[in-house]
Amino acid sequence: MSNSKAIAASVLVAAALLAPADTPAMAIAPASGAGADRIALQQALDATVAAGVPGAVAEVRDGRGVWRGSSGTADLGSGRSAHVGDRFRAGSVTKSFVATVVLQLVAEGQVGIDDDIERQLPGVVPHGEHITVRQLLDHTSGLANYTDVLLKKPDPLRGAQKATYTPRQLIALVADMQNRPAPGTIWEYSNTNYVALGLLVEHVTGQSLGDEIDHRIVQPLHLKGTSFPTTPRLAGAQLHGYEWLDGRGPGAALTDLTEFSPAAYWAAGALISTTHDLNTFYKALLDGRLLPPRLMKEMRDMHPMNPERPKRFYGLGLESNGNTCPSDGPVVGHTGEVVGYQTFSFTSADGERQVTLSVNTGLTMPDEAATAVVKVLSTALCHAD
Repeated sequence: MSNSKAIAASVLVAAALLAPADTPAMAIAPASGAGADRIALQQALDATVAAGVPGAVAEVRDGRGVWRGSSGTADLGSGRSAHVGDRFRAGSVTKSFVATVVLQLVAEGQVGIDDDIERQLPGVVPHGEHITVRQLLDHTSGLANYTDVLLKKPDPLRGAQKATYTPRQLIALVADMQNRPAPGTIWEYSNTNYVALGLLVEHVTGQSLGDEIDHRIVQPLHLKGTSFPTTPRLAGAQLHGYEWLDGRGPGAALTDLTEFSPAAYWAAGALISTTHDLNTFYKALLDGRLLPPRLMKEMRDMHPMNPERPKRFYGLGLESNGNTCPSDGPVVGHTGEVVGYQTFSFTSADGERQVTLSVNTGLTMPDEAATAVVKVLSTALCHAD
């Protein structure tokens, strides 16, 4: 799940040292056309690994074509290098998929965007009679974040790795929280919102959330590396996910947490994908191929996040960031952080440039690596001054 401190750091810092390449990039780009410098992209990717993450993979699409790059190590046990097609846990990028499915149900007349959630899920969501579907989508529901509860448990990451919670149990973790803001009054990121939306999808359709994502998005867009898992296994060629546990940090041994129960995240962040698939999804979404214009407009109607995140806004399962390319306008997409992984998938303000980047360290990623991540994003998305 997205960790507010880590994400804030990763989007506000703006420089990185460059390091020699560990793994060569694979580039597919015609000789002409406006786009990011391919050498600079590889240097920025290498700098991310040099700053403390084991491996990184990225795909950039722009006027020069498609650039795919990798650096570092996918599996510290075997020593296998990171490859551009490796699968990874995409974290809260899942929210854009779930929001798209919910809005498709709105388009079909099966869900009212301003209906209270109690109408469809009686007794499931605390104070659900006062919380609308829209407020769940844009994080203004006032529901507390259940992952904050999980992170306060003893040995939280290992505990979550073997979690067996049902979605209703995740919501119940925050049912008794006191002194919560009234729905619609403030923006506050809460993974609980999207667990409730996942239950809404299943209630309305009579199908599992994974099946709905599959037949509404994955299959039509031919996203061959994308799945909504039901077991802890991450199948196929993959980035292994790592964290420093027990208070250790860079220089100590990393713990492999690749196998991880999807019950800890579910609709808030369980998706598995690739850089290619996420770029394909956001291209289709932002081009209007998944939602009718009126709902695409609703999705992109952005509202400010809290004051600690200047120039950052959130819509319905989409976020925008004006810090990445200050002179170009805000980029739009989503970040994703789960145990073992951080993912960033954004499109430039003019829609001409895309990047998806994933690294295989999540909650304990060093600040220096967060700085380097921003360099990858800005190199990919920003026009040269």
